[in-house]
Amino acid sequence: MRIFKSKAFARFARKEGLTDTQLAKAVTDAENGLIDADLGGGVIKQRIARLNEGKSGGYRSIILFKIGARAFYVHGFAKSDQSSIDAVELTDFRKLASVLLNITDAQMEPLLREGKFTEVKDNDQNL
Repeated sequence: MRIFKSKAFARFARKEGLTDTQLAKAVTDAENGLIDADLGGGVIKQRIARLNEGKSGGYRSIILFKIGARAFYVHGFAKSDQSSIDAVELTDFRKLASVLLNITDAQMEPLLREGKFTEVKDNDQNL
């Protein structure tokens, strides 16, 4: 399973102090069936705990997800800042999922080179 984060999500994660290990764990949980909300069309919402706190008051992440293949972190927010995403955002995320979850590794490479996405690296899980 390869995990990526968009440039915007990487900025959010860095600002909030979210590590690649935390991001990898959230995707591993999803692969194990522990999905907080399946929004359809390859879009899921996963909670990520704040450091030394629980998930309930933590962060929400929107992930484009295809089990056993790829996961793309595309949006993140603190529960205290935003309750959820709206219908327009969900439609946009589903359209993006239909593209990104079906591209080849060769098509992914330019997106990585251009900095539009970076790969999540978790040394504990060798991702």
